[in-house]
Amino acid sequence: MSYPHEEVEAAIRGLRDAFVEAEKRGSWSWIADEFYHEDCIYECPYGGAMFVRANGREEIRRTHYGRDMDVGSGWKGWSFPILGWAINSDRIISEWVNRGPGLRPDGNYYETRGVSLITYGGGGKFSYQMDLFDIAHQMRLCDELDAAGLLAPALKRDWVAPMKRRIIDMLETGTVA
Repeated sequence: MSYPHEEVEAAIRGLRDAFVEAEKRGSWSWIADEFYHEDCIYECPYGGAMFVRANGREEIRRTHYGRDMDVGSGWKGWSFPILGWAINSDRIISEWVNRGPGLRPDGNYYETRGVSLITYGGGGKFSYQMDLFDIAHQMRLCDELDAAGLLAPALKRDWVAPMKRRIIDMLETGTVA
């Protein structure tokens, strides 16, 4: 089904604004209720090292917007701004960044870019989303932040080190965890 362009654009603009609000609140899980249909599917392949698939709003709340973006997991000081998007019927491609805390010595942000492939499902909500980004660049960014004293120890312990291990295991064995 095709929805009016204005309706689709209003939804992605709303998501962009919700990300800004979530950064202020320090809470992300509420976004699942506001922007995702009950039966929405969210996927992120993490460069082949770990495939995440959340089936339904509750799983999206627990994984993507809970475990993966919740500031309690070490992401405090990070932001995830949506920079722009393109819309074709009900399909959206959005460009965003994983932006670490602080600034590089040259004044630029510590960040890596990614894209989301999103399907709009009506009623201001999405029915599908796949996030894609270069996990090797994300790991390098975390190394830079660590060297600058800006990487939270919990994030390094609970996310960066296990992800690096998964990447190494995948490359050595050819299997995905």
